[in-house]
Amino acid sequence: MPSIAKPIATHPSLQRNELGLTIRDYEGAMSTLCAGCGHDSITAALVRALWEISVQPHMIAKLSGIGCSSKTPTYFVNGAHGFNSAHGRMPPIATGANAANRELIYIGISGDGDSLSIGLGHMCHAIRRNVKLVYVIENNGVYGLTKGQFSASADIGTKSKKGEKNRMAPIDPVMLGLSLGATFIARSFSGDKDQLVPILKAAIAHRGFALLDVISPCVTFNDHDGSTKSYLYTRQHELKAIEADFVPPASEILAHIGKNGAVSVTMHDGSAILFKGVPANYDPTDREKVIAYLEEHQGKGEVVTGLLYVDESVPDMHEMNHSPDVPLIRVPYQKLCPGSAVLDKLQEDFR
Repeated sequence: MPSIAKPIATHPSLQRNELGLTIRDYEGAMSTLCAGCGHDSITAALVRALWEISVQPHMIAKLSGIGCSSKTPTYFVNGAHGFNSAHGRMPPIATGANAANRELIYIGISGDGDSLSIGLGHMCHAIRRNVKLVYVIENNGVYGLTKGQFSASADIGTKSKKGEKNRMAPIDPVMLGLSLGATFIARSFSGDKDQLVPILKAAIAHRGFALLDVISPCVTFNDHDGSTKSYLYTRQHELKAIEADFVPPASEILAHIGKNGAVSVTMHDGSAILFKGVPANYDPTDREKVIAYLEEHQGKGEVVTGLLYVDESVPDMHEMNHSPDVPLIRVPYQKLCPGSAVLDKLQEDFR
């Protein structure tokens, strides 16, 4: 069933961002997903995050593969560029697009099937190249489009809607990202917009590959007793690693945040943000400690959420390859392809 266009009328009282745009300017078509689908909550968080950081819609590129998750780009930022690729092939498409035009903000929407099965190799290489890409995995543990078979993220012992138990070990995208050297890793819950919006804003600001594993319950095939990806299970077992907000670059604001209690800090726009110290043994810049922390709480059946790991020191794909600051799409053709004579001279150095 095709998506339904939303009416363009907006209420005059809607707040506007720095560009003079309302949140309606960051919406897309009406969703055709099941009512209550966690993916639609992720869409709402994306809309909110992009509006709050005042991104020009035409400076956004949305990409996806195949699956329920891959319908999401239709539902946010009508004015953005978009590409719906083959199953699992979104990462190389995003890599190529980023190579040609580094000016855009790239948001890749995928699912646990699209990323952890057929697209696993492609995702891994996007991570090792550190492509500047916000990579959102809408993780529900099932193949929703093909009636609820277990996906590669399904936990051992979890039950399908028919009562069958999964016997295979899951692929955890967070642990996989840590092992591959991903420079930004976060996990959140589609039903926790207060946490997800700041994480998305931080991911957009990150200078490399930002991996977001978002538990997104499938209300049709995986929201029952025995599922570890249901709304109830996630709410009962969620453990937030840190409590913080995203603060965009600006002049320095100094404040002391103690280990106990919380501190309210006034931001540049006059708003106040409540900061709380993270657990004493948690350091989001220490990869080994993050892995140990996750394994400890995973053994207790807890789903750790928040910004789990970040490293801003690793060069991105363009820095590794010494690409020009000017996007390749703006480099004159004569410079990109100087002709056979120049190529012959270059080849002499390899003879």
